[in-house]
Amino acid sequence: MKLHELKPAEGARKSKIRRGRGNASGKGTFSGRGCKGQNARSGGGVRLGFEGGQTPLLRRIPKLKGFKNPNRVDFVPFNLDAIEANFSDAEMVSIETLADKGMLKKNAPVKILGNGELTKKVNFDGVYVSASAKSKIEKAGGKIENELKNEKKEPSKKKDK
Repeated sequence: MKLHELKPAEGARKSKIRRGRGNASGKGTFSGRGCKGQNARSGGGVRLGFEGGQTPLLRRIPKLKGFKNPNRVDFVPFNLDAIEANFSDAEMVSIETLADKGMLKKNAPVKILGNGELTKKVNFDGVYVSASAKSKIEKAGGKIENELKNEKKEPSKKKDK
């Protein structure tokens, strides 16, 4: 096989329709554009997004919807029953150990929630802990080191003049 011997498969290439070459061609007279009107003219047709005078979709959709808080913190939640199933006695639970066990995909803040029971003496480091989870961890004999707090910022007070 040589480069000059290459040919497309039979029927793969169709010849271009030559419009407006007389009525015998089957595409004569109005050449598939109908009779008169905006679309029959050269350069005719409506702009992109025009819906015939109806309010276009782009203008029917609201411009701004809701509010995105730039200070929002998205926690990855873990319940105590998941900790109970995946960690052994006296083991440390941190972002690194959760990632090593394949429980955490991205490096994100982790919050331990109190759903389930904890019977093992598990220690926690560098995670957020809910109040119910904290009481259950301490009841089981575990410790929470370097606990992170979700501090809420107070609104700024304007000075009256």
